[in-house]
Amino acid sequence: MMSVVNVTNARRDIYNLLEKVNNGSEPVTIVNSKGQNAVLVGEQDWKAIEETLYLNNIPGMREHLQVGMKTPIEDCEEYKEDEEW
Repeated sequence: MMSVVNVTNARRDIYNLLEKVNNGSEPVTIVNSKGQNAVLVGEQDWKAIEETLYLNNIPGMREHLQVGMKTPIEDCEEYKEDEEW
């Protein structure tokens, strides 16, 4: 479950919040009285989210990855660095 903290407490405790989101991979919602909320996530988690969004925007990629994940390792081909994709 995502933690929620108001902006005043977030400002006061920013170092601990950064440690929490980076070490625990748990995002924190920061709220203010105007309803202009934000979510604080660790950098590695954000990069993973960006990569997922990128891959999901390539037509057919999701299905291709799902098939690949079900393929037994012995049926997979070895990667060749000079091979074109």
